Amino acid sequence: MNDGPGATTHVESLLRTEAPQVLGALVRRFGRFDIAEDAVQEALLAASRAWPADGVPKNPRSWLIRVGYRRMVDLLRSDQARRRREQEAGMAELAMREPARRAGPSEETDDGLALLLLCCHPALNPASQVALTLRAVGGLTTAEIAHAHGTTEAGLGTRISRAKQQLARAGARFTMPTASDLHSRMAAVMRVLYLIFNEGYTASAGDQLSRVDLTGEAIRLTRMLGDMVPDDAEATGLLALMLLTESRRAARIGDHGGLVPLDEQDRTRWDRDLIREGTQLIDSVWSRRATGPYQLQAAIAALHAAAATPERTDWPQIAMLYLWFERLTPTAPVRLSRVVAVAQAYGPARAMALLDDLNRRHGLDQDPLTR
Repeated sequence: MNDGPGATTHVESLLRTEAPQVLGALVRRFGRFDIAEDAVQEALLAASRAWPADGVPKNPRSWLIRVGYRRMVDLLRSDQARRRREQEAGMAELAMREPARRAGPSEETDDGLALLLLCCHPALNPASQVALTLRAVGGLTTAEIAHAHGTTEAGLGTRISRAKQQLARAGARFTMPTASDLHSRMAAVMRVLYLIFNEGYTASAGDQLSRVDLTGEAIRLTRMLGDMVPDDAEATGLLALMLLTESRRAARIGDHGGLVPLDEQDRTRWDRDLIREGTQLIDSVWSRRATGPYQLQAAIAALHAAAATPERTDWPQIAMLYLWFERLTPTAPVRLSRVVAVAQAYGPARAMALLDDLNRRHGLDQDPLTR
């Protein structure tokens, strides 16, 4: 027996880690993401009931895959195209008995990156990409995702179901993309992870200003992405940005539940371990030839984190970085952020002149994002 809160917490953490790998094994074998995802959820439910009491099996991933295979067979048999899938179901049963004779990747293949790319398929809109990533790769339940987005579980379930149908209609396959489109798909993955983190850091729905579960999940998935593509400087920059931003979480909400501006925060409450790791990460990629928006934002966050007091912030350097950032991402919020940095670095007169120039050239007062 292995009862107790600690055992339950360990099981939940293990299941969340193993879920993407189990899903990848089933999708790779059957080629049906929609049904495989349902089978994995049922396997995870079975494990959450059995393992806290009976103990975690010696090879938890194999245990989950076996249960998932059995449920896949049941689901395939009950599908509308029963006759067409009879042979496929029989082959799956044979595969469970003789896995060593089957060709192809083993159960231990890490499918996390392929799953991220599949969930971020261009056929899906960003909202569906985020929901599907949290469910399939992050291991969050439909109820957890629905709560984070301020919607009903039924509504979120419908969105995920439609996303899976869209993937099927688009002919999406569980394979790594070709070299020609890997860059664009990686950009979508990073955008989704960035959106997940931002939703957790400043929740747009619910009764909490932040959602630690979402920021933590975004950081975990971004770490996984960085491990899989260690030469991608933007992936490293994204992780650094998340860590440096998360380091301020304890100080950004006041005693009465309201947000505390950056220059009023108690900096002794900032997480120095996260600051140290985030700064080391951005320093490690800063000298590379290509610099992207996530790296620039991380560099700005690192300068804020390095200042012991608001007065000691290196605002001239931040203003320069915002100019660089604006050239890569010419949006109204970025331009206004540069104006603020210039005001801090060089005074209000110079900032007002810059603001007038930007407004004249880009119509900032007409941009809905500035209202």
